[in-house]
Amino acid sequence: MTLQALEKRAAALWHRLEPPAAPLTAVEVARAGGLEPDPWQRRVLESEAPQMILLCSRQSGKSTTTAALAMHATLYRPPSLVLCLSPSQRQSVELYRKCMQLFRALGEPVAPVIQTRLELELANGSRLVALPSGESKIRGFSGVDLLLCDEASRIPDALYQSVRPMLAVSGGQLVLLSTPFGKRGFFHHEWTEGGASWERTKITAHDCPRISAAWLAQERATIGDWWFSQEYLCSFEEAEDQLFHDHDIDAAFSDTIAPLWAPEAMQP
Repeated sequence: MTLQALEKRAAALWHRLEPPAAPLTAVEVARAGGLEPDPWQRRVLESEAPQMILLCSRQSGKSTTTAALAMHATLYRPPSLVLCLSPSQRQSVELYRKCMQLFRALGEPVAPVIQTRLELELANGSRLVALPSGESKIRGFSGVDLLLCDEASRIPDALYQSVRPMLAVSGGQLVLLSTPFGKRGFFHHEWTEGGASWERTKITAHDCPRISAAWLAQERATIGDWWFSQEYLCSFEEAEDQLFHDHDIDAAFSDTIAPLWAPEAMQP
């Protein structure tokens, strides 16, 4: 056994002998990382809803908020399994890094047993994992306590459907966070048609005090109304190359017009 491995084991044993510190709330975890939560962030951090959707503008603080949720569960609800899922492993690692910044800001109050660029395992039995992309690579996880789906509007439907069963037995919390990406996919469906089982939070750039009106005016002029509406106003926009608007297509259908032929006449 290497010296480094012995030091980690000794740290873990020492942690078990120490009297446990008073647990922090998720809001206090966020503050320890230098974030004074906005009212909506405080509501999310204090929520016990089993399913949450955060439909938020770019740079509104949604990733930092969910990183505080992840670190709170990892430290103070052991033994928790927390997974960070994104459209790519690089994006999952970015969310994981935000979690690790909080861990260090808190002074690493629980000794790490395993600490890599993709996984943190603590002496209290909790694990925090940044998942790779690809539905076939993540099926081995179960008993998940918190599942964060970052940039959820860009996660493939098959990947989303494959991770939901990980919460079936544990009854863990599922959080989807994203800006919109068109009227497509599970994220749009859960937001518009997912029913009352979801707690929904919508935050546009105008709701974020850290984004100035001058910046938004410049962005609208630079990237155009279509991108601006999605990235900053949280609007599910139709595809740029779509020939007909959705409302025009819907208006072309009617339940009040009788068919020209009786249904039985159309049978072969």
